[in-house]
Amino acid sequence: MQDNNLDLPFWEGFRVWNFDRRADGVWISLMPQTNAPANCSKCDALCGQVHGTYWRTVREMPMFGEAVWLLVRLRRVKCASCGTCAERVSWLDRHARVTKRLADFTGLWCERLPVAHVCKLTGLHWETVRRIERQRLTSQLEALPQAQPTKLVMDEFALFKGHRYATVVLDGDTRQVLWVGEGRSRQAVRPFFEWLGAERCARIQAVAMDMNTAFDLEVKKHCRKAKVVYDLFHVIAKYGREVIDRVRVDEANRHRNDKPARQFVKRGRWLVLRTPQNVPADQVPVLDKLLAANHDLMTVYVMKASLKELWQPTCPWRWRAAWRNWLAMAQTSSIAPLQLFARRLSSYWRGILARMHWPMHTGQLEGINNRIKVMKRMAYGYRDSAFFFMKIKAAFPGNP
Repeated sequence: MQDNNLDLPFWEGFRVWNFDRRADGVWISLMPQTNAPANCSKCDALCGQVHGTYWRTVREMPMFGEAVWLLVRLRRVKCASCGTCAERVSWLDRHARVTKRLADFTGLWCERLPVAHVCKLTGLHWETVRRIERQRLTSQLEALPQAQPTKLVMDEFALFKGHRYATVVLDGDTRQVLWVGEGRSRQAVRPFFEWLGAERCARIQAVAMDMNTAFDLEVKKHCRKAKVVYDLFHVIAKYGREVIDRVRVDEANRHRNDKPARQFVKRGRWLVLRTPQNVPADQVPVLDKLLAANHDLMTVYVMKASLKELWQPTCPWRWRAAWRNWLAMAQTSSIAPLQLFARRLSSYWRGILARMHWPMHTGQLEGINNRIKVMKRMAYGYRDSAFFFMKIKAAFPGNP
């Protein structure tokens, strides 16, 4: 079908010259309107001379379940400043093979659906959708103002199976994800401090983290004025794994000749690892019976509650007395896992004390890590880690 007078508002400056339905979709040929101005695609200057024309095939939004292809006749203009170049088209970017309308639609749904689903929705190839999304993410990140953090939060999350991790750095004030990198060693996190620069590193006052020696050493090297604050959640989780769980296993092994007692101790793992406030009411008698029957398990359970109190705000002198008292009780307990944990924890006392002056924690970042896991599950994993890290930073631009 041909119609020399069909002007539609979808394609500004062009008129429909031919309409054809084929096996692969609907094909629409567009010709420039005779009275449409020709502007330079680089400087947007009005050009009065046309050097030549050429055809470009472009994908448009699907209509009624049909793929739409545009065969657009574009003009090459002579610009006084830029020389010979293509004309500017309001609904089509330079060198683009999809319209701005389709690109915006694709980028919008990429925020909510996996790439494979967006491909089915738009009819575009996987690589095309990924390229559109990457361009959108790059534009979003470049539009963000330069961060000026004074507090940092550092943590890691599982990137792949097989103990492969990535590190996330968060602005403690704005909650903006500043940096994501693969690995959790000193060499892995060093690029973040190099990106931050010496001037901004000097402004960092405090950094919250778990007891990761690599993080600690790099912070002390690059941010000399910053105080390291150890997170309560990670310390208690470490205590549960290395002390309570170890003592519970030893108690179960001690009852190897008494199968009912052994099973009773083994099945009580999650009861002793929970905080008392989170134990279900019907399980409280079971927990009391378990602790009453095992002296060492009762001791480490009570010591866990005392350890938590060290993170409560108090004066330095009272904290120091409570800290020394806890270490003394641990060292005289004759429970090997507790003694070993106390010896290791004694070298981290400055990071625990810093909690009084800097009430920071990694809880905000733990919530972000949970959302990151959801993003990863939705996409069934990512082939390109750098692209995944861009999505994370764009998803958490922070509060103004």
